Formats: sequence, structure tokens, C-alpha cells
Amino acid sequence: MTTPTPRPSHSPRRRTVIGGAAVAAVLPALAACGGGDPSEKAKEDVAASEEVELPTYSEQQAVEPDYPSVNGSTPGYTTYPQERPVTVEEPPGSGGTFTLMTPTWSAVQSNLSNDFTKGLNEALGATLEYQMTTGNDYRDKQAAVFASPNDVADWVAVFGWNPPPRFSQAVESVFQDLTPFLSGDNISRWPNLANLPTPAWEFGIFNGKLYGIPVPGEIVTDAIFHRADIFDSLGLEAPQTAEEFLEVCRELTDPGANRWATNDMNVGAPNLLFGAPPDWRVDDGKLVYRWETPEYREALEFQVKLFEEGLVHPDVAADTGDAKQRFESGQVAIHYDGVGAWGEAMKRVQASNPEYRQAPLSGTSAGGREPIRYKGSAANFFSFLKKSDDQSRIEELLGIANYLAAPFGTAEWEQVNFGTEGVHFKRGKDGVPEPTEALGEQHPGVLSTLVTGPVSKSDFTDAEHVKQYCEWMAGETEYMVEGPFYGRQVPRPPEYAALDQPMYDLEKDVARGRKSMDDFDQAVEKWRKDGGDKMREYYQGVLDEIEQ
Repeated sequence: MTTPTPRPSHSPRRRTVIGGAAVAAVLPALAACGGGDPSEKAKEDVAASEEVELPTYSEQQAVEPDYPSVNGSTPGYTTYPQERPVTVEEPPGSGGTFTLMTPTWSAVQSNLSNDFTKGLNEALGATLEYQMTTGNDYRDKQAAVFASPNDVADWVAVFGWNPPPRFSQAVESVFQDLTPFLSGDNISRWPNLANLPTPAWEFGIFNGKLYGIPVPGEIVTDAIFHRADIFDSLGLEAPQTAEEFLEVCRELTDPGANRWATNDMNVGAPNLLFGAPPDWRVDDGKLVYRWETPEYREALEFQVKLFEEGLVHPDVAADTGDAKQRFESGQVAIHYDGVGAWGEAMKRVQASNPEYRQAPLSGTSAGGREPIRYKGSAANFFSFLKKSDDQSRIEELLGIANYLAAPFGTAEWEQVNFGTEGVHFKRGKDGVPEPTEALGEQHPGVLSTLVTGPVSKSDFTDAEHVKQYCEWMAGETEYMVEGPFYGRQVPRPPEYAALDQPMYDLEKDVARGRKSMDDFDQAVEKWRKDGGDKMREYYQGVLDEIEQ
């Protein structure tokens, strides 16, 4: 019998205002990190930070959820409120015109003017002009725009997970410091913004000042899904351990029936089965990186076994085909994806296959360890206001942001999401909005990259899905921990920006049998020598300072 590996010491912690919120001040100085002592540089950066008072949180729950939040999980709504409270009594704008720079994953629309935008502009008392760029090109577009500050829009959305290069160095010169407007009780002027969770605001601090308006993220972001209908037809139970996972995969795989067990588990296995950290974690007071952990190595060996035994669809190894299509068509029965894909797939696929059911695995773990999940980012997007000497212009934009941040079930939320009754939607049973074609044709679809209310889950046609979603997510939060820098802006020094890519490339080769685990071990040592150890010194210095 194998002795289980002890559960690591993760030391989850909450961020304090002094020091912790100031960690973002490291941003401009990181380029110099390569010279001198990284730990001493970290001390200087943290010591040079200013204290910032975070916005005072004030809950604004317009409608009681059917499934309340548990440990930060997403609350759920299955009924549409008959009374939709008004949270913004008067249009917040004073007739100004504002440009918005946003990504889109739909068709790029320019000179957008239709019944929806006109109705929203009227409600806001201002005119919004949209500057859209396709999501895949957005980061590069921003990098070019930020180099010419005069071309920057009045309100700019930025990816929380992948900002443009050297974005931190553009923040102070291009965007408005919102600290005087939003810190402490100052935010009470905009109660819907005060309703956004504190960790989301924490992540918007740069150089010791509050710049970013957050779009809150879900605490549980992804899952390993299985085709529950296929499992039932084969008499299989959903696995809870990596060992059971492997056994189930062997039962599922039947090339003669054009069915394999899984798509690529390169993210699902280390993150959701073996509990490897997404980047840093603390072991015995010291920082270790993702591929230095035994959990990551075990997960890679596990993936090797999946490929060796032919349990992964052959198109995965060939890097061809569409993973979602394989899963939805039943060619594979297990698939890793973001949680948002769950409801979308159910509605789309059940239209032609009523028996289709997908469900996430719950409480999975490996090696006899307890399950572990790392919290998702407190914010998916941030938005920034262009620097202005006109205080009233900034206040007008914050008023508009306050309107757009109205929580679920309010009159403002309905306007932002459904438009005008009789034009963009009709009232169905129990007052539920039924969208017309005009809503899909006219809604810009990009407002949620600028600011939203707190995350919520609602579906008025499938109450059972909301129940399953919220109960599953609440269960997963029992295993949640925070990484050592959770909610803090501690970006990677630019000289190490490309340090990880060779490891990810090698991971793919090792899993598919083109490289060995010995190659992986050698690559980890090379990663350390090429900058991993120096980078660790810097982050360790930051960690030591913020824990004092």
C-alpha cells in the first residue's frame, strides 16, 4: 500500500490594506529585477508603496436568491422578480459623449446606433460610442493604443488574466487615479459599485492607488465534465479519485463504437484531480512553483498513462478537430471546460438530443489526499477611465458605471440586459422577459467587459440546472484555498515573461510520449537556472514583506 503524500501547507490568507494592497507598486520597477538582489528589490518596492483605503463594502441585494451564496459561491435565481427595484433614481449622465474600448467575440460593430443603444443612452443621460476589437486581437490593439495616450478611449476594458505588455507602466500616465473618488466611504455615492466584492477591488490597485473598476469573477471557474447520459447507459459511476478516473476511462473507451474516454486533460488533471497550484504555493514557509510540486509531476505521469493506453481521442494527439464537438457528439465522454459552457451546451445540444446530459465531477482528488481547489480570480476584467483634469467628467463616468453595475433583479439590470419592453422583449409567464429578434441584433454584447453587478446565476426556463449548478459550486468551495498572492497585483518581471512557455510545450510532448519524464525533470532544473530561482527570490521577498 502506497503511503499518501502529505497535503501541502498552503497557508491561505486574506490581504491586509497596509502592505498587501500596496504590493501593486512593484509594477514599474520590475524591469530592473534582473540586476542586483531580487529580494532586496522586493523590499524597496513594497516599502515605496503607498497605503490605500479600499472601498467600503455595502451589500445591495435587490432580490433574495433561491440558492444563496456559500463560501463565496455564485447565488442562483430560478424565478423572475415581479417587482424590480430602482437603484438609480435619475439618469447619471449630464449629456456627455464617451468612447468605450472593448473586446468582442461576436461581429465587430462600428457606429452602433439602434433602438437598444438609444434606449440605454436615454436611461444613462449620456451617449456611449463603442470601439470594438475582436477578442483575439484585443491585447495587441491595446498595446499599440497605449503607446499613443491621445488615442485612448474614455473607458477601457482590460483582460484580468492577460493584460497587454507593460500595462502597469501605462496605468499611471494614461488612466485616472480613482482613489479620491472610491476609497473608504467615498464610494457610498455610488451604491451599486459599493456592492462589488472587496477582493475584486483589491486586484485593481496599481502603484499603491486604485485605478481599476472590476468585473467580478466566479470563485469556481472550471470543471471536468462527464456525459452523464453515456455513463448511465454503461452503468458507470462518476469517478472521485484519479485511480477511479483511470478505471472508468478504460470502461468508456471503445474505438469500434467511435468512443474514447477523454479529451486533453492537460489542465483538468493537474488542477482538478491532483491539486497542483496554478503558479506559486507555500511549502514550509518557502515558495515552490507549479511544476516543482509532486502533484504536478504525478498529474503529468497520469496523462502519459491516458495516452499510452489509448484512452484519449486520437485527434487530441494530432491536434485536430474540435474538443467541444467531440464531447457533445459522444465521441468522448469526459471533457475539461469553463463552468459557463455547462448551461450553454445543455440548451444548444438538447434541442437536437433531448437525452444529452453533462455534469461536472465533484470533490475529485488523487493519491489519498483531500481535494483541493484554488480560488478563481476575484475579477475577470478591469476597466479604466482615461485621465482627466475635469473631475465632473470622471464623476459622470462613475455614475454610468454605477448604473451598469446594478445587481440582478433591478430595473437597471433589466434595461442593460433586455432593453426596452415591447421592442427587445415581451413579458412571458410570471413576467419573465422573452427576447425578440431585435435584442440579439441590437445589443452591443460588450458592456459586461466594463463593469457588472456581483456574479449571479439565473435561468427561468431550467430551474433544475440552476439548482445543480449552485449546489455543485457550493460543494466545490469546501475545498477552496487562496494562493499566496491571491487578489494582489504582483506581475511577473518582464525578463521572465517567456520562462514558462517551454515547460508547457514540453508538457504536451511528454504526455503524448514524444519526450520522457526524465526530460521533464531536466527541464525543471533548466527552468530554475534560466530564471526560475531568481524569480522566486523576488516573489519570496514580496511575500516576506507583506506578511510582516
